[in-house]
Amino acid sequence: MDKQLTPQQVITLIDKNADLIIPIANGEPVRLLDILEENAGQLNGVKIHQMLALRSRPYIQGEIEQLKHVSYFLSGATRKVYQQAKIDLIPNNFHEVPRMLKKTTKMSMILTVASPMDEHGYFTLGTQADYIAEFIGKVPFVLEVNKHMPRTFGRNQIHVSQISGYIEHHVPLTEETIPDVCDRDLLIASNIIQDIQDGDTLQIGIGSVPNAVISMLKDHRHLGIHTEMLPDGVADLVASGAVDGTRKFTNPGKIVATFAFGSKKLYDFINNNPVVEFLPVSVVNDPREIAKEKNIVSINSTTEVDLFGQCASETVGGKYYSSSGGQVDFARGVRFAENGKGYICMPSTAKDDTLSRIKLHLTPGSVVTTGKNDVDNIVTEYGVARLHGVSLSERAKRLAAIAHPKFREELLFDAKKQGLLI
Repeated sequence: MDKQLTPQQVITLIDKNADLIIPIANGEPVRLLDILEENAGQLNGVKIHQMLALRSRPYIQGEIEQLKHVSYFLSGATRKVYQQAKIDLIPNNFHEVPRMLKKTTKMSMILTVASPMDEHGYFTLGTQADYIAEFIGKVPFVLEVNKHMPRTFGRNQIHVSQISGYIEHHVPLTEETIPDVCDRDLLIASNIIQDIQDGDTLQIGIGSVPNAVISMLKDHRHLGIHTEMLPDGVADLVASGAVDGTRKFTNPGKIVATFAFGSKKLYDFINNNPVVEFLPVSVVNDPREIAKEKNIVSINSTTEVDLFGQCASETVGGKYYSSSGGQVDFARGVRFAENGKGYICMPSTAKDDTLSRIKLHLTPGSVVTTGKNDVDNIVTEYGVARLHGVSLSERAKRLAAIAHPKFREELLFDAKKQGLLI
């Protein structure tokens, strides 16, 4: 069954006012998007819905009137364009994106990269499941087959009979630049490591602090992984014997994620590796599913926190930088879990220690990502503020105690002036 398409055949599949869905990161089909831009004169009113676009493109810049980008999570390719009011940003919690797309779009077609077809007629979505996998067999798919895309396992298999067609475009995957781990990152990580027990299941976010945490876990045993984005360091934890997933309550023995983004080392690790399973984000990030892992530990980052414990994780200096992602999904999931623990991390200061990230009030224009009722622990290089079940007055004291020493007295003075302290 040969379903290879010409560029013109791709264009003829796209209806007027279509809603096209593009997956995250390396699921972004470079050549298919080229075809849309090159033949935009034949299109009309097409919207392209995507989280975390990898590449800046003319249509994203608003230069092609027939194509409109709709973002669900800003990236380097879309951040400035959003701030220039040229694209829309849809607020969301990651696990709800599939249901949101189903409810608010026509779901006209999904365009995605896939690994080559095997002898049974199956392609895989490779580094992806995210918000597209659950629509396999329900929504038209056009694939961009790339021999560099790993062949992976999970609920991300698609048969040739389930697609409208495919093109071929073979290019190496984009690799994430792994941030260097500094001494302050290691201090923050060390404050979390003391709470991680053998047999815990981990969700680890992106950034230098999560990388520092991973680097300090190699002597642990029987750890499990249930995470939205699979980070680079997991391969090292498997090699060291720290991760085997044998004490997980769901998918025992399996490393579960909804997408992977990292270096070639990570892509090689997941290739043909049956231990790694990619599941739809509506499963991986559903707080009810997360809570089934009784010993789940969630580690994420924020940019600033106020004395109520509200975390502004998607704005920087009051300007939109990203979106909510899965932070709230896991903040709520660990709350429901029997022994769940959630950590939201940040350096105590910004701008060479001239600005405290712990504030009486968030910077004007900031958006609360994780609210005061969902936050569990806030971590800086100066310690852990344990906030669950704690009064507002005690929260203010505990947060001031993990601020940079030169800001602590001022924070307590301002809190007392505002009537926060008893």
